[in-house]
Order: sequence, then structure tokens, then C-alpha cells
Amino acid sequence: MTKPRTTMTQRGYDNLKETLHHLKTTRREQISDYMGQAIADGDLRESAAYDEARMQQSENEARIAEIEYQLEHAEIMPEDSSGGAGLGARIRVKDQSGKEHQFELVGTFEVDILKGKISDASPIGQALSGRRAGETVDVQLPRGTAKFEILSVEYD
Repeated sequence: MTKPRTTMTQRGYDNLKETLHHLKTTRREQISDYMGQAIADGDLRESAAYDEARMQQSENEARIAEIEYQLEHAEIMPEDSSGGAGLGARIRVKDQSGKEHQFELVGTFEVDILKGKISDASPIGQALSGRRAGETVDVQLPRGTAKFEILSVEYD
């Protein structure tokens, strides 16, 4: 059975690797120190600090496993050399009311709405993928259809 690939940008892949390194080194050491302090305090059966340290350790190890899986199944998508919007593209658009928005198309695990990073699998991401400056796209959203004029498509 073929394992599913996770598309992402090179920057997203590098960020995940940095996060993994931090979790495996710095965060594990912090949790170990915290756990050692809890053990030194005495009776573990009634130690909230020890229970908290074990919970943090469990969450950290789960996150490490999740990131390792994502990295193992990552497929780094190259820039769209045809000038169309692809993973890693910063796309400036204008909506029907004339308000401008900027989005960056990223893989599913890189999404950060507050920073304008939208998934290529989202309705807006799908509508913008492959499009060029000057084109107009209709996007089917839960509240109806939105129309965007693409003002620019740029890569770093």
C-alpha cells in the first residue's frame, strides 16, 4: 500500500525539521529537569508536579512522532515556473468590495490563518492554484460565492 504524501514548501519542511530538533533536544531536557525536581520532592503518588511532567513528556513525544511522520511523507513542491500560483506563492488579491488581501499558498500542515498562510487544499487555495496576475476567480465559500481579482503572484 502506498503511503500518502504530504505536500509542503521547502520553508515549511525546514521549519518542521527545526521544530523537531528543538523538541528532541531542548524540550526533552526541560521536561527531564522538571521531572527530576518532582521526583526529588518525594512521594510520587500524590505529586501533581510529577503528573504534570509525565503529561508534558507524553505530549512532547506524540508531537515528535507526528512531525517525524510528516517529514517522512513530505513531498517538497517546486515553485510554479510558468508564473502561476503554486505552493510558496504570495498572492495579492482584491475582493468585490475593493479590499486587498494577501495569501501565501502552503501545504496543509503549514497553515497559519493569522499570517495569511492558506492551504492549497482550501477552497480559496484551490481556486488560486495555477492562476496568474490579472485573472479573476470565483470561490465557493460557506457563505456564498466570492470573487477575487488576482493582482500579483510572487515567490521569495
